[in-house]
Amino acid sequence: MYAILDIETTGGKFNEEGITEIAIYQFDGHKVTDQFISLVNPEREIQPFVVNLTGINSKMLKSAPKFYEVAKRIVEITEDCIIVAHNSSFDYRILKTEFKRLGFPFKRKTLCTVELSQQLIPDMESYSLGKLTRALGIPMSDRHRANGDAMATVTLFKMLLNKDLDKTIVKDAIKIEQKSKLAPNLKDIIEELPSETGVYYIHDANGSIIYIGKSNNIKKRITQHFTNTNSKSKKIQLQVASVTYEKTGSELVALLKESEEIKVNKPRHNRALKRSKFSHGLYSFMDNNGYLNLTISYLKKDKTPITTFANKQSGLSFMTKMIETYELCNKHCGLEKGDTHCFKYTIKKCKGACVCEEDTEAYNERAQSVIDLNMYQTKSMALIDKGRTTGEKSVVLVEDGIFKGIGFFNLNHQINNRDILSSLITPMQNDRDTQHIIQSYMRRNKRIKIVELT
Repeated sequence: MYAILDIETTGGKFNEEGITEIAIYQFDGHKVTDQFISLVNPEREIQPFVVNLTGINSKMLKSAPKFYEVAKRIVEITEDCIIVAHNSSFDYRILKTEFKRLGFPFKRKTLCTVELSQQLIPDMESYSLGKLTRALGIPMSDRHRANGDAMATVTLFKMLLNKDLDKTIVKDAIKIEQKSKLAPNLKDIIEELPSETGVYYIHDANGSIIYIGKSNNIKKRITQHFTNTNSKSKKIQLQVASVTYEKTGSELVALLKESEEIKVNKPRHNRALKRSKFSHGLYSFMDNNGYLNLTISYLKKDKTPITTFANKQSGLSFMTKMIETYELCNKHCGLEKGDTHCFKYTIKKCKGACVCEEDTEAYNERAQSVIDLNMYQTKSMALIDKGRTTGEKSVVLVEDGIFKGIGFFNLNHQINNRDILSSLITPMQNDRDTQHIIQSYMRRNKRIKIVELT
């Protein structure tokens, strides 16, 4: 649990500042669960430059509660939470100073979104809250007011959690929450989970991730882990202390995150680095008569496939569909052999490429369409799919045939702008697994929106 906050102060000498406004959002990693926003009477003078910056003046604060009147609420909303703030050392120091004046020792773990941003979003021009949120397309209102800055920090922190592929932030939080307690009842864990698409992480009592999975219904899948009687499920049931998750909305994003994060975290109950699940590929060659041939075969080490398949049957099903759609010849697609014409020629559904009756240029143009549709080795594109909430979309970025990463954006973003896209994206590794996942998903989901980038 996190307490994301922002504080406005009077300014002045070090450790003599007073709080003029505070906003705290209790955040469980997915949504805000509680909030506290208040002006505070600092009982001291406000520096003129602070008045100009925040718009908060002494007249506004005359009837505001003094700090001792809101102290109990601040303790309650931050209890058992990690304090998160943009430049947390400042906000935490101010809080400790105020509580020290009351004779109360205030101690909390802290996280700084400046430091996290520098680690997870490198090479930004500035890490000030205003410039950083502007570059990332995070909406902000009431800049230099506690509530506006705190809300922007909530959105920024959500993005940072998504970019933290090795789950350092979450693991540390679980260590604090679990302490030395025994694992909670498995039923209690299940009740807290959503019936939505995303990636889930099963943790032991130390916060370590022992299993990563993906599902279109996280609650249902975790229920299966906790009720199955196979060897792996029994081990998980004995070792689980908590389950965290990330909603993705898009199954494609979930598949890509699962693949990447298994390789990064190497959970003990996942199969060895999630070995590749595909064995066959689509290849092309020109025969002696000048016809472009397509064929499904085992993957070749020395040749890049046009697209890949989980098994031979999946590849043959794809080929059958392409033959129907583009009026191709069974023989030139490897489904028939022999020296005579193909079967489709007999029923007048093949134009005669198998017996050299069809013009090679006309046939090859249709065969090339299959290649162009299914190969993205030279393409730059953004694949737009469902988001986690209403008004949000997910994006998978491919540049010059290289998978760059995933991200989320609000509908008012111009995602065909590469600079904006790059700042939104969580970088990921490009390998044969990701290529297979993307190509397979594009074949199966014709509704996915593809924006070609220039």
